[in-house]
Amino acid sequence: MREPHRLPEIQSALSAAGLDGWLLYEFKGCNPIAAGMLGFEGLSSRRAVAWIPAHGVPVALMHAIELDAWRKWPAMWGRLTYQSWQSLEGQLRSLVDGKRVAMEYSPGDAVPYLDRVPAGVLDMVRACGATVETSADLVTQFYALLTEAQLASHIRSAEIIAEIAPAAQRRAADAARAGTPLTEHELQQWIVKRFNEQGLVTTHPPNVSVGPNSANPHHDPSPERQALITMDTVLLVDLWAGEPDQPYADQTWMATIGEPADTDVMPVWTAIRNARDAAIAVVRDGAKSQQMVRGADVDDAARAVITTAGFGAAFTHRTGHSIDARDLHGSGPHMDGFETREERRLLPGVLFSVEPGVYLPGRFGMRTEVNVAITLAGDVLVTPAFMQADLFRL
Repeated sequence: MREPHRLPEIQSALSAAGLDGWLLYEFKGCNPIAAGMLGFEGLSSRRAVAWIPAHGVPVALMHAIELDAWRKWPAMWGRLTYQSWQSLEGQLRSLVDGKRVAMEYSPGDAVPYLDRVPAGVLDMVRACGATVETSADLVTQFYALLTEAQLASHIRSAEIIAEIAPAAQRRAADAARAGTPLTEHELQQWIVKRFNEQGLVTTHPPNVSVGPNSANPHHDPSPERQALITMDTVLLVDLWAGEPDQPYADQTWMATIGEPADTDVMPVWTAIRNARDAAIAVVRDGAKSQQMVRGADVDDAARAVITTAGFGAAFTHRTGHSIDARDLHGSGPHMDGFETREERRLLPGVLFSVEPGVYLPGRFGMRTEVNVAITLAGDVLVTPAFMQADLFRL
């Protein structure tokens, strides 16, 4: 296991939840949570299982030809091997028969980011005598939470990004006014170059969307698919990056270049900004009262504001996503009661986006995005330090 020193914490959490253990199953990338917890290195092409009991010594169940992949498994912990499917199931039964077992399983696929174990594997584990429960809260606590060093890295990246995005929008406005407008793709590549200069990495180039393209939340400009950033348009810049092997920062900034004719531009901006602030207020209130809130509660607060403003049908996605140390769209709690049924609580150490949006096809779309962390001390931190309060009029 990647962090064996955390075993006492994990076992305490298992006991508190009335679980007999956590069964980690991985096969060819089907369960990145288990893979991240186990920290495999080298070739791993057979089914791998680790049993972390609420009491006693963890046990690895490994294929006989892939023992080297488990070289980081502590020497004082148990090891079992299998070769045939019969020996796999026999060894598994010896571990879990009659026990309540946590796995990366989300009943009804309520949260797809948690639903990592194939249905056939669940059948096999149940046939071995186990009762399978969701590992949802364990994943939050032992996979998704950030350390202080990881949060510090995120903050550094957030401040760099918060300088790049408005600078990009100003660059586009200057070019449009000079009669030499940039394309979405050109501005996108300018941003990527700034990332490289600052030592940041990204999973994918940013979303630069102008006019009707901004009504597509996942617009992806390319040399073959782009528009000119001209006068009297709405410009959305959504960008994400981080230091290598550290948590990302993810932000969206909004501007108008000139004066768009659409009379809904300011009402939409006001609605999404107020929705963002309402979502953050729910998190702050929960932290202040020491009452942990659910990701769904945060989504409900933002959605209520936009619905009241008359744009509810145009808010077509969740309010935010988990950001963990390994993934931009992480495995911790999402701000979502709309696309999925996110019931997990926001624990100290979580990092997530808050990004309500309104999209009017054929006209324009707007989204405002910041990131929110609950520190290990229980305080609420919003990044970047400057949060866009007014629509940039360039």
